[in-house]
Amino acid sequence: METTQQAEQQRSARQRRRQLLEAADRVVLRDGPHASMNAIAAEAGITKPILYRHFGDKGGLYRALAKRHTDALLTALRAALDAPAERRERVEATLDTYLAAIEASPQVYRFLMHPAEDTQLPEQGFDVGRHSAPLLRRLGEELAKVIEERVDLGPGSEQLARVWGHGIVGMMHAAGDWWLGERPCSREQLVRSLADLLWGRLAGVSDRAGGPGF
Repeated sequence: METTQQAEQQRSARQRRRQLLEAADRVVLRDGPHASMNAIAAEAGITKPILYRHFGDKGGLYRALAKRHTDALLTALRAALDAPAERRERVEATLDTYLAAIEASPQVYRFLMHPAEDTQLPEQGFDVGRHSAPLLRRLGEELAKVIEERVDLGPGSEQLARVWGHGIVGMMHAAGDWWLGERPCSREQLVRSLADLLWGRLAGVSDRAGGPGF
């Protein structure tokens, strides 16, 4: 009986946490990097102390939101990499998936990557700069794993895969950030240009024997 009750409490807590994250997402979609704990608590119909009880502090809520969106992005990127297509097409599809994600939800992207520029009081915004670097590192490590399992890079392949993984994520982030702010070209043009930059070494390496291919 006690075990059943504990399991029910855990399910209820997970459901409540998911509802609070959905409320936070609505505020982020509206306010971007200006989203505050006060606004999120109001959107969820609770007091701020209850919100703190679930996430600890603003950093805890930010990390939960970052994981939620990063998980979704990684799933989409893996789907692009697994598509039945030639390698060049998969490279372009992966780049396009990332750019399409930040284009579709620019306020979410700005919340995750850019602090509010006009923040004066601590409660007005999140200390985004302190948390965005780990998010990018996670993307880099995940991409490195994909490269390592799919491409035969020869001696030192694990280290080289990590170099490539973090380098590609850094390139996508920097180029995407610039493109989202200035829109100097179409998304398709940016994808082709970035793929051209990557293609030289990728075109020459072989798939890892027994791996899923790249």
